[in-house]
Amino acid sequence: MKISIITVCFNSAETLRDAISSVAGQQYKNKEHLIVDGGSSDETISILKKSKTVARGISEPDCGIYDAMNKGLALAAGEVVGFLNADDVYYSNDVLQQAAATFEDPAIDACYADLVYVDAIDTQKVVRYWKSGNFRRGMFRRGWMPAHPTFFVRKSVYERYGVFDLDYKLAADFELTMRFMEKNGIHTRYVPKTWIRMRMGGATNKSVWNVIKGNVESYRACRKNGLQVSLLFPLIKVLSRIPQFFSRQT
Repeated sequence: MKISIITVCFNSAETLRDAISSVAGQQYKNKEHLIVDGGSSDETISILKKSKTVARGISEPDCGIYDAMNKGLALAAGEVVGFLNADDVYYSNDVLQQAAATFEDPAIDACYADLVYVDAIDTQKVVRYWKSGNFRRGMFRRGWMPAHPTFFVRKSVYERYGVFDLDYKLAADFELTMRFMEKNGIHTRYVPKTWIRMRMGGATNKSVWNVIKGNVESYRACRKNGLQVSLLFPLIKVLSRIPQFFSRQT
């Protein structure tokens, strides 16, 4: 099966080469790399034009990260779709092989794994470990979600249940995974492997204020999708992340 990898970016010249090389270095051959740029003013466009491994790239103004992701979904030709942020890289060169092997089971709609947060400069220095774990109904009410950069989904699921909801500027990934898994009960499989090195400093966690806003959005997303959560949900979600600073890779 073809796997589409979508990278959205904006003024990402410092890290985009690493993301492109990471996709190109995957052993799995039947893949396409799509890059959706928001109209960068740095060297991002030059890097994109020089790349020989990107299947397609577009650059135009957008309404934020999730709008760009939706544009990528519209372009994707693969049966399975994954996202790689412009400042992230795959943990190993067989991640797509592992994902493809999971989808050999036709009952599986999506799969996900673990990631490590790494230092923005030294990507070998692990700061946090996000162990996603197996999903059970009700976990989203406690602030759980799979590590979205590791989330591979059949494109047919997006066609059936919708794309990213642009009402959410910071938590649309939480809303989408919850809508797919908790509300609509798609069949997922957790792969207990590390798939992503994620640089610290992304949009959601680059400031305390963004963390607060993202968690308030997550609360709204729960209520919109019919999950009964208390007003303390934003705090519960923050507290659920504390173990990531003490967990160690297995």
